[in-house]
Amino acid sequence: MSMVVLEDQGPVAVLRLANGVTNAISAELVDELSAVIGDLDNRYRGLVLAGNSKFFSIGLDVPGLLGLTRGAMADFWNRFEDLVLAIYTLPIPTACAICGHATGGGAILALACDFRFVADGKRLIALNEVKIGLPVPYLADLMLRQIVTDRVAVEMEFCSAFIGPNDAKTVGLADAVCEEKAVEENALEKIREAAALPSVAFALTKQHRIREIPTRFKAIRQDLNRAFMDCWFAPATQALLAEAATKF
Repeated sequence: MSMVVLEDQGPVAVLRLANGVTNAISAELVDELSAVIGDLDNRYRGLVLAGNSKFFSIGLDVPGLLGLTRGAMADFWNRFEDLVLAIYTLPIPTACAICGHATGGGAILALACDFRFVADGKRLIALNEVKIGLPVPYLADLMLRQIVTDRVAVEMEFCSAFIGPNDAKTVGLADAVCEEKAVEENALEKIREAAALPSVAFALTKQHRIREIPTRFKAIRQDLNRAFMDCWFAPATQALLAEAATKF
């Protein structure tokens, strides 16, 4: 069964994560989503990334990744970062429709989109890596600080703070808070409006806006990823990850 469902909405594609209730980011999900994203701008003028009403995505598939060797985990992590960069650099407008929790890697996917629409109620967004012994990835930090103030980023990253919809709107992390049934339609409306603009002008303007972040990230990516793997395989972190895996 596919872990990514493409729903055709005219000029806009809705890509829905469909990896069970939690939408955990597994190697299979990364591969499927990467394959679709790779050809998306040739077929559509915009993208809405969605999940389900309980989880947009809980983040990395910790239970499935814990058994990987260092080499296999490093390969997965590189492919995940490539996916995030592919979404972030798409030359078409993108929005994330968040009707459930978006934590860890799920929040990173949301940050890679141009806009974020969040359902009201108990929906939480968090970069909670430090809590489980991992560094917040540099790419995620760069994208977050482009959206919110440094003070908000510090609270989210250093304290693994969970942010609800209204606070997310207040700090600029969410563009709008809506009733659950309206989230995807509002996201679609926003992207349809942007997709109707002259496409070359939009793509070049987006390129100007995002150019610096991939450049800064790629310049030190190898060293960053080595340090991330050191943290992942540290005994204390492995214990914290094993505890986190019980919550999936």
